[in-house]
Amino acid sequence: MADGIRLGLRALVHAVLGGAALLAIVTVASVLGPMLALDLYTPPVAAWWTVFTAITVQGVPFLLLGTLVSAAIGAFVPERVFQRVLPRRTALAVPVAGAAGVVLPGCECASVPVAGSLMRRGVAPAAALAFLLSAPAINPVVLVATSIAFPGQPEMVLGRLVASLTTAVVMGWLWARFGREEWLRLPKRGGGQAPGGGPRVFVSGLQHDFLHAGGFLVLGAAAAATFDIVVPRSLLEVFTGSAWLSVLLLAVLAVVLCVCSEADAFVAASLSGFSPTARLAFMVVGPMVDLKLIALQTGTFGRAFAVRFSAATWVVAVTSSVLVGWWLL
Repeated sequence: MADGIRLGLRALVHAVLGGAALLAIVTVASVLGPMLALDLYTPPVAAWWTVFTAITVQGVPFLLLGTLVSAAIGAFVPERVFQRVLPRRTALAVPVAGAAGVVLPGCECASVPVAGSLMRRGVAPAAALAFLLSAPAINPVVLVATSIAFPGQPEMVLGRLVASLTTAVVMGWLWARFGREEWLRLPKRGGGQAPGGGPRVFVSGLQHDFLHAGGFLVLGAAAAATFDIVVPRSLLEVFTGSAWLSVLLLAVLAVVLCVCSEADAFVAASLSGFSPTARLAFMVVGPMVDLKLIALQTGTFGRAFAVRFSAATWVVAVTSSVLVGWWLL
């Protein structure tokens, strides 16, 4: 018991210090960056620092909260909880598992091993895959972050919830109907870190998730700032002038940028030149299909699964975003 308390306190100290350090670095960089930009007579560089700092500073608190919750779920919630609450019929288990993402949040990186562990414990693959997609996309941390990134626009929060949950459920049903066992390579026991590992797993998961996701947040903020400053407005107008091209462009950028779901709303909000539907597509596609997730799925379930599942998920996510955007936005 004493060891668990010490590990918990140590994890909290590491998380707080890590978040404070990241904020301090960004703050110092935001002060020095514009000064250097002025010395070099390059106002675009000053604008780059402004966009980069705004995205990072807004996203760090939610990233920290999200990794704390994700690590706690991974360490203290056993897989048998899912088995007890899921219906036996796959058609009913899929929407229940998808909705479980609202109350059992997790980051993209954690959702893959959790889904593999659920399958290993007897949960239907279609239900586990629905949870894999929904958990990082519709959890409370993500929805609150979206509401703050888009103040006064509750339709963006509702649109993200509906489009993401729809995508997760549809993909679960599609796998139940068309998926083949030979496409899915179940991970061996001991090959990943299963939930329910106690305080040590919590500390390890927190450190890994915060450092890993924090790096992607910084890279995503830098990429978004670079995109906002470097890309000529004339070229941007080619895409922003077309509803279809703008949606497809941001859906592809979501795959490449690999922004953590706890912070991607702030990146989407900074892309103000695009339509609300295109930015919705960015937030729906990102937590479900990006380069790091494709790599994780390949290593966990095999290449045959990752290629088919990622491609189908991208199409369904874009379609859901367009339909929900047309309905709500």
